[in-house]
Amino acid sequence: MEPELKNYLKKLIEDKRYLMVLQHLRKANVDYGKSIMLNTKIPIEEVVIILDKLENLGLIERVKGATLKNTEAKFKLSSEVHKHHTYYSLTRAGDHLLRYLEEKDLIDAYIEYLQGDELALNIVRLAEELNADHALTYAKLTKKDLEEVNSKLEQLVKMGLLEEVNAKIIKFGDRKSKPKKETRTHHKYYGLTRIGELTVREMKKRGILPK
Repeated sequence: MEPELKNYLKKLIEDKRYLMVLQHLRKANVDYGKSIMLNTKIPIEEVVIILDKLENLGLIERVKGATLKNTEAKFKLSSEVHKHHTYYSLTRAGDHLLRYLEEKDLIDAYIEYLQGDELALNIVRLAEELNADHALTYAKLTKKDLEEVNSKLEQLVKMGLLEEVNAKIIKFGDRKSKPKKETRTHHKYYGLTRIGELTVREMKKRGILPK
């Protein structure tokens, strides 16, 4: 990947929703905030902030003109619509980024982002070992304050490396630090996402994390 695109990616991995919105716009070609909300399930007030961020980065732009054809706005059903909203589309840089973005580029960006963050590295390492656990366990094992660990867990979820485990009951095999056969989830439990697992695996290969 070109250095310029890598610089964009460094900023985008701070919040997985940036790429979600960009990928939606690539499918839609042209779209507006409320439609983006409906298709991505991101709350509208957050969509507005994300669109501003992506526009400031130069990855999307506002579409000029009073009307749009459905060949331009692919999620519109009518053949032609008058613009009552602010519509956005990818810029050349945004389209170029998505066209050449590969999974390994994303993993490399995550690794570079995490390397200077000891607590984040410890948490993703533990998440891989434990499979799923709550903040108190991560705090005990990292010897950090619960408030600091909660903040870091939220950051890693926002990035897309961790996710909340939604099952009401987690079996013993899914939570390796718990001796009971199953435990009811009275806390939020956190485990690695698929991209999180791949990132940890690659960090082990490179010797960044112990095998």
